[in-house]
Amino acid sequence: MTILVTGANGQLGNEMRLVAASTGDRYIFTDVSSMEGVETVYLDICDRDAVRKMCADNGVGAIVNCAAYTNVDAAESNEALAEKLNADAPENLAVVMKELGGLLVQISTDYVFGKEPYNKPCREDQKGTPTGVYGLTKLHGEQRIQASGCEHVIIRTAWLYSEFGKNFCKTMLNLTATKPQLKVVFDQVGTPTYALDLAKAIVRILDAYKVENWDRTGIYHFSNEGVCSWFDFTKMIYACGKEAGLIPAGADCDIQPCHSDEFPSPVTRPAYSVLDKTLIKQTFGVEVPYWTDSLKACLSNMCK
Repeated sequence: MTILVTGANGQLGNEMRLVAASTGDRYIFTDVSSMEGVETVYLDICDRDAVRKMCADNGVGAIVNCAAYTNVDAAESNEALAEKLNADAPENLAVVMKELGGLLVQISTDYVFGKEPYNKPCREDQKGTPTGVYGLTKLHGEQRIQASGCEHVIIRTAWLYSEFGKNFCKTMLNLTATKPQLKVVFDQVGTPTYALDLAKAIVRILDAYKVENWDRTGIYHFSNEGVCSWFDFTKMIYACGKEAGLIPAGADCDIQPCHSDEFPSPVTRPAYSVLDKTLIKQTFGVEVPYWTDSLKACLSNMCK
């Protein structure tokens, strides 16, 4: 099968490159920017005709959409652009897959939740109540895909990190290596997601689509197992970073918990965004690693 990956130069897109190398499928990695050392085909997914031509000319049977507007704070003052990238563009991909009889795998977010108070893992049928433009536009993207009638798998994930690009894990490695003290919020709870684990889950879904009578269209949740706060996550990054040699042995950072209101933001982030992974595990047989194990694996890969 020929699989088109959008946003291929981001965190998840780069992990998809690694996982795809061990499959027998043909992958086309696209983005609007180039990256040294890897082959990237230019594709603007906001241009439906361009998407249609690319897919038709190459016999694309599935699209994995890793592209999005992900700057949560900036989205508050760039709503039109966020809507274009997070809702209009996925609709373009969905319409083309509907026309060609293919599958769209869309990456969504825990930010579709947050306004209503809750304290148990979010299930797929929980009503979306976003607190800001980013979450709202991602929810619009989900709704546009569903309305298109194409076969789809929408995967909501959270706290994504990897050895590629900019992310919380790499930022904290740098800060804890260079700052004597650091304050990190402890009143926002969720689960980190190693992008490589998500990429492996996506390939498993694509394999299921190829060989079975497809009846699994819908929304699924994926993050690593377990629960932690951003404070807990940082403490573990610091400890494991030292163990892996990514933080100098002499570096001594005093990491202190703080409330989120000490870091004012244009948007209120979900206070509890743990995702229930039962459905994706039962439907596709996906194995979900514990978050600390995945963090150690990521840091090991950074060392390489």
